[in-house]
Amino acid sequence: MMGTYFLGVDGGQTSTTAIIGDDSGRVLGIGRGGPVGPANFIDAVTTSLSAACSEAGLAAGSVRFTSACLGFSGGQADKQAILGQMLASDRMLVTDDATIALSGALSGEPGIVVIAGTGSIAFGRNAQGHTARAGGWGYLFGDEGGGFWMVREAMRAALRWEEGWGSPTALRAMFLDATGARNMNDLMHRFYTPEFPRARIASLSLVVNCAVENGDRVAREILGEAARELARLAHAIQDQLFALGDSVRCAYVGGVFHSRTLLAHFRDELGRKPGLVAAPPIHSPAVGALLEAYRAVGPVPYGLRQPFLVRPLG
Repeated sequence: MMGTYFLGVDGGQTSTTAIIGDDSGRVLGIGRGGPVGPANFIDAVTTSLSAACSEAGLAAGSVRFTSACLGFSGGQADKQAILGQMLASDRMLVTDDATIALSGALSGEPGIVVIAGTGSIAFGRNAQGHTARAGGWGYLFGDEGGGFWMVREAMRAALRWEEGWGSPTALRAMFLDATGARNMNDLMHRFYTPEFPRARIASLSLVVNCAVENGDRVAREILGEAARELARLAHAIQDQLFALGDSVRCAYVGGVFHSRTLLAHFRDELGRKPGLVAAPPIHSPAVGALLEAYRAVGPVPYGLRQPFLVRPLG
């Protein structure tokens, strides 16, 4: 298959996206697959890659990439050897989802990204190429400010109210209405079963945000604390990578930031230390993976460095 092609893949817990670009930075094809997990890793990557190749007019089994970057939730682990058998590339970088989220959010430029979905993590890179991370410890030891953390804190508040030793809150009634549970004790035990995997529990953070919008004081305190924790992650990266007085863009990525109230609190908390400037993401993590594929072999093409010269992606 003649031509110079580059590949970026974002493999996440909800879906996988593959993007193929040429040497000018033009996006040729985009393909999507299912979530990446131990049982469906190969299928998710294969499906997204085949769809991207089809849209680009390439034969999936015949194309050889000049460079490929694949970022996955959970990091590299043992994926390199498997991917080496699935696709041909002169250079292959297998990395984590934070790296490609930063590259996409800031279009390859230095700065910080705070990611808050089911969990939370912050990652940064300065002009010298040095990197640092904060958080991302998983639901047992961290993930402060993420969706699972918010629901856990809200559940604790609702349980205390039900048992008569907590502050009044509408969270109890709203959780029961959203799940059909008999009471909070019933819901707590159901949360320990396969019926409620972590992602499903985290999705109930929408209930917490709804309670805030309805004026619930307890929910507002939880949301405010989430914003403070996420800002602390960004401040930790700022201290490690950037000099005092540097102007640093901090992008925010993930479903938690869909809450306008939390985002406003996050911006306020971020501004408590000078230098950080909150910024919406420019590109998706999948485009970030493609940018890293270009970066691995040379300068990023002009087309991909400009946010409006490639067709927009979700």
